[in-house]
Amino acid sequence: MEQTAAPSSAKIAIKWSLIYVLVAIVITYASEIAKLSVNSPVKYVTYVFLIVFLLLAQKEHRDKLGGYIKFGDAFVTGLLYGIFAGVLTAVFVYIYLSILSPEIFAQAIDQQRQAMVDSGKMSSDQIDHAMDIAKKYGPILGAIVTVFLYAILGVIVGLIGAAIFKKEPSIYSTPDSSTM
Repeated sequence: MEQTAAPSSAKIAIKWSLIYVLVAIVITYASEIAKLSVNSPVKYVTYVFLIVFLLLAQKEHRDKLGGYIKFGDAFVTGLLYGIFAGVLTAVFVYIYLSILSPEIFAQAIDQQRQAMVDSGKMSSDQIDHAMDIAKKYGPILGAIVTVFLYAILGVIVGLIGAAIFKKEPSIYSTPDSSTM
């Protein structure tokens, strides 16, 4: 009797991460074309897709395992998805802010400067210094924060999704011929 190898959670996670990043790029450019503010709540729509695609990755992994998946396997799929999506999105964020659309980054810096001035908590020199640092390191810091944020979201949503999709065969169930 020939047994096939279990589907790779990494391959599934990479597939859904690539789909997510493509959707996020489309949303980013649609927002830019629509001339939406950098602070528009539309930017949060990408997080809905991030969560939905993570859950779809876990479901696909369960389906490829014949309808059964252990909690740990489902969690690993979600975590890997979060990490891969974070890294790929971070690369896009860096390229987007530093090369493709630096005017969007400049607009965000201007809005942040105005918010600092309006708060009145910092002197003009402190604001200038903070803005100089933001201009110099902003895109790379944005990319780094993206990786960590998506990894954390991968852990949190991965745990929830693993609890939802976990389904282990009972001792009475017979092995499915598709998993053998």
